[in-house]
Amino acid sequence: MRRLTASLILAYGLALGLPAAHAAPLSTPAELATKLGAPNLRIIDIRDGRNEAGRTPYELGHLPGSLHAPYAQWRGPADNPGKLPDEAALTRLVQRLGLERDTEVVIVHQGKDATDFGAAARVYWTLKAAGLNALSILNGGVQAWQAAGRPLSTDPVEVKPSGYVAKIDPALVATRAEIQQAVGRSGTKLIDARPADFFNGRTRHAAARAPGTIEGASNLSHDVWFGKGGATLLPDGEIRRVAQENGVAGAGADEVTVSFCNTGHWAATNWFVLSELLGERHVKLYPESMVEWSAAGLPMSNVPGRLAQLLIDLKLATK
Repeated sequence: MRRLTASLILAYGLALGLPAAHAAPLSTPAELATKLGAPNLRIIDIRDGRNEAGRTPYELGHLPGSLHAPYAQWRGPADNPGKLPDEAALTRLVQRLGLERDTEVVIVHQGKDATDFGAAARVYWTLKAAGLNALSILNGGVQAWQAAGRPLSTDPVEVKPSGYVAKIDPALVATRAEIQQAVGRSGTKLIDARPADFFNGRTRHAAARAPGTIEGASNLSHDVWFGKGGATLLPDGEIRRVAQENGVAGAGADEVTVSFCNTGHWAATNWFVLSELLGERHVKLYPESMVEWSAAGLPMSNVPGRLAQLLIDLKLATK
C-alpha cells in the first residue's frame, strides 16, 4: 500500500474532522498568519546568537506572540552536542514555554539555508520524542515570513507555565548499543546525512575522534531536499522523487531506518523528511551520531590513513 505524503494526510485529516495541527508538519507564512493569537498556539523561536550590541535576533524582531528558546537549550554539552537533554531539563524547558501534549507548536528558525532548517527539525524531533503531538516547522523561517510581507514584533511575550512532564519515547531514538547490534545485519538501514566529504573520510567534526562513517551506512546528504542554496523544502512531488532516486522510500514493514550525522543536527532533516513528510515507518534518529560512535572506537568505514588524518587534524586546528 502506498504511504501518504503530508499533503494527503492533511486532506484526509480535514475530511475526518481532525485538527490540522496534528497533520501538517510544515506551515507556510500564510497558514501561520491565520492562527496568530489562538490560545492553544505556541510559536517557538529557536534562533541563537547576539549582535555586537549584545542583542539577540529575537530581541531585534520576532513573529508576533512567539517565545524564545535558543537552539543551544535543546542540545548537549560541547564534547557531545548531539546528546539529548535529560528528561528533567527537557521538562523544565517545555513547562517554561507553556507546552502541553496537544499544544499546537510551530518552530521558527532564521531560514538561512538547509543547515539552519536542521536546527528546527532537531527541535521538532526532540519535542515529538518528548511526547508532544501537534508540531510544525515554519518552512523558510523568519526570512520566508518577512518575504511574504508579514510583520515582526519586539513586544515581550509571557505565557503561563505548564505542568507537562517530558518522557522520551524510545521508538524515535536510536542508541549506540542498538546500532552496534544492527551493523552487518539485515533489517536496519543506516543513513549518513552528512555531506560527502564527511562520509568519505576527507574531514571530520571537531569533536569526533576520527573521520569516516559507521560501517554499512549509505550517504544521503541532508541538503538534497532543498533547491540549490535554498532554505525551504522542495514541493511534495520533488521530495518523493529524490527519495525514490536515492532508494530511501518504501522501507519494509519491519525495517528500521536510522538517520545520523555528526551530532544529530543534519540527521534531523533526513528523519523529518522520511518520517513526517513521506510517512516512512520506524525511522529513528541517532542523536549523538559520529561524535559518540568514533569516540567509542566502534567499526567504521572510509577511515583514511594516519597521515591523512594528521592533515585533517592540522586543518581543523588552524581554522
